[in-house]
Amino acid sequence: MIEFSEDQIAIRDMTRDFIQKEVAPFAAEWDRVAAVPKDVVAKAGALGLFGVTMPTAYAGAGADFLSYVLVTEEIAAGDAGFANLINGTNSYGFKVRDYGTHEQKEKYLAPVARGEALACMMLTEPHAGSDAANIKTRAVRHGDTYVINGTKAFITNGESSGFACIIAVSDPDAGKKGISAFLIDTDQPGYKVLRHESKLGHRTNETCQVALEDLEVPAEDMLGEPGQGLKIALSGLDSGRVAVAAQAIGVARAALEAALSYAREREAFGKQIFDHQAVAFTLAEMAMQVEVARAMCHRAALLKESGVRCIKDSSIAKLYASTMAEKVCSAAIQVHGGYGFINDYPVEKYYRDARVFQIYDGTNEVQKILISRELAAGY
Repeated sequence: MIEFSEDQIAIRDMTRDFIQKEVAPFAAEWDRVAAVPKDVVAKAGALGLFGVTMPTAYAGAGADFLSYVLVTEEIAAGDAGFANLINGTNSYGFKVRDYGTHEQKEKYLAPVARGEALACMMLTEPHAGSDAANIKTRAVRHGDTYVINGTKAFITNGESSGFACIIAVSDPDAGKKGISAFLIDTDQPGYKVLRHESKLGHRTNETCQVALEDLEVPAEDMLGEPGQGLKIALSGLDSGRVAVAAQAIGVARAALEAALSYAREREAFGKQIFDHQAVAFTLAEMAMQVEVARAMCHRAALLKESGVRCIKDSSIAKLYASTMAEKVCSAAIQVHGGYGFINDYPVEKYYRDARVFQIYDGTNEVQKILISRELAAGY
């Protein structure tokens, strides 16, 4: 078992306290209205949850990646949609942190790390999900400006973000090496939200389709070098997959805790249902699966932090945790019986929220491809 440092424990416990007081009690209502109050988002920002691993020089907390994973689990245990809102912004932050110039970090990273603005990554398109190299959005240079046109889909924080990182084709003849990344303010002409998606779960964050129509970007706001866009977009996939695993663990943990509480309160045939072996064994299996997933997730996080190649480990963590979460949430509904199927109890929401973990940041089918490739290569 990993021994956490005092700093890791402190940031985990601070997050847990905030989530249990400010988020978890209201998550069901926010799910119904499909929104998180802006003041709660602001409080999360003030705590540094949008800049956990960002450098202190740019208003971040300067914490390590395992701290970020611990924080993510705690947020997801309160509300998965809110966790995705925060992780989506951090995903953008990772790119600017790792590839941005000093000037870009001052302009595009520091306000986000301070919690003054949300941000989003704009990679996926209606026809290009896992096949990221097949994007059609174009960035055409005119003097010192790029003009971007295209449509992006499934964009977390697509409307509420103040900043975005757009991945677009800047040289159609160069294939994968002709894709570049650009940083923008979203309040400029040419950035148009076409629709908000109505979703099965994660209703507390917005998922948007966005049109980019003659959007002008100064050449100095290209992130990284020309042709590095696909590398930049894919560079954080290991981190993203470990974070998705942490989200899945948080939701599964919440479902387990709800089922355990219900099993201790509900009586059948003259005793608590927890005292019926069938229920007790179900809860034992749920606890085992959560603990195994957490161990995998933390191992992958430590490998990522140490700079060791961790494609296989991050994919295994994401694949197992996301599959586990759906199973555990389903079992939690079963423990609740008929009450688990109605929204008076939280487990039906946990089940809805858990399903998408097998899809975003690379579908589970993609994870199997990656794992098998790593095995074939001897990693």
